[in-house]
Amino acid sequence: MGLRITSVVVWLLIGLIVLAWLPMMAALYVVTVPFDPGRYAVGRWYRIAAMLCAKVNPLWHFRASGPKLANPRRPYVVVSNHESFADILLISHLPWEMKWLSKRSLFRIPVMGWEMRMAGDIEVHRGELESRSGAVHGIRDRLARRVSVMIFPEGTRSHTGDLLPFRNGAFKVAVDTGTPILPLALAGTSGALAKGSFLMGRARAEVRVLEPIETAGLRPSDVPALRDRVRRVIDEARKEIKRELGA
Repeated sequence: MGLRITSVVVWLLIGLIVLAWLPMMAALYVVTVPFDPGRYAVGRWYRIAAMLCAKVNPLWHFRASGPKLANPRRPYVVVSNHESFADILLISHLPWEMKWLSKRSLFRIPVMGWEMRMAGDIEVHRGELESRSGAVHGIRDRLARRVSVMIFPEGTRSHTGDLLPFRNGAFKVAVDTGTPILPLALAGTSGALAKGSFLMGRARAEVRVLEPIETAGLRPSDVPALRDRVRRVIDEARKEIKRELGA
């Protein structure tokens, strides 16, 4: 089967999964949210759908590695490099729930956007001060409810495959709240789904959990050094994964 036909079939399967998940998520939301204000259960069910979307694609072989969290309800500010839209499906293989900081346009997609809102993901619109302020409030809220938050500090996908500069936002929130940083490194998704294209390609990809970095006792002036340290750790691990994958 050619890549175009495979892509069409897989997108149809993904659409069916997203549609099938809507009533199940709605029911779970109604039942659990009164007792689970952090929406951990309904959010985790949504990530399972994302993982399933990756598994129905015969062109993709995704895996997760690294240490498991001793306590998945201890909140982290989770940061990762960003190669492709497929990163979302790859990172969803990790066995704990995180709320995602995502651009506003994704929330406007019918069905998927409704599910993101039910899951408790956080909306942000680049360039709007009010939106950024609301996003920071949302991040603080999720962390206070003992749920980790997932952020791509590059802000966008790299066109070249090189790691872009990291922005300060994730690290500033981590320092302000005393929340540890959990770095993730991933590689292999750049060919899975090219930016601006719906055509899928063959990909072997891995996301690796790295050692947490504590922020307790750090001050706002420490943010740049923390940012650069985390970027360096992720870049080294990303290159190692690429070598192991033969990329």
